[in-house]
Amino acid sequence: MLGLNPADWQAIEVTLKLCLYTTIFLLLIATPLAWWLSGKTSSLRVAIQAIVALPLVLPPTVLGFYLLMAMGPRGLLGSSLESIGLTHLAFSFEGILVASVLYSLPFAVQPLLESFNNLGRRPVEVASALGAGPVDRFFTVILPLCKGGYVIAATLTFAHTLGEFGVILMLGGSIPGETKVLSVLIYDYAQSMNYDAAHRLSLILLVFSFLVLFTVYGFSRRFQVVRV
Repeated sequence: MLGLNPADWQAIEVTLKLCLYTTIFLLLIATPLAWWLSGKTSSLRVAIQAIVALPLVLPPTVLGFYLLMAMGPRGLLGSSLESIGLTHLAFSFEGILVASVLYSLPFAVQPLLESFNNLGRRPVEVASALGAGPVDRFFTVILPLCKGGYVIAATLTFAHTLGEFGVILMLGGSIPGETKVLSVLIYDYAQSMNYDAAHRLSLILLVFSFLVLFTVYGFSRRFQVVRV
């Protein structure tokens, strides 16, 4: 099917697993973070926003290098894990998952922050005055009114994770079934001059990326949030 071999399908499986887990974790992390940012005007907010947006300008190999230093056997996190009988996170799926969450953070936070800013605090304050608890306010007020932001955040996060390369290669290497994602496999094919295989996988990613952007731009206006 599509001329793909078992190694290709294995890389696809690892990639989709990474994309799915990253998207789920980031939506859980980005929701309270974006909500907090939408209600703050202090200099701390500016600093946090800068940190969140850092992966947009920071070379992925730099982020990957520092994560490797931290999560490897000699790093603070890696050595701490080994001291309690666990294994370090370098060159593991768990390690590249952490890296992916950090590297894709702005792609989840920014759409949600924009939606929360457009929503304003008034609807939540009214719901609170009527006796709605935090969980109830989220599921009955915030989520329905900001569903467009969640659709865009989830879509962009998934798509961005699909194309991650530098940070994954630095921290995870190229271990089949563990850390070898599609972008790394394409690189390996190109290095070995197997251009036909690299072309097939690159074309799949190209088409998918176009469809993702087409979806985001097509639905962004439909899900505009009106300030109340």
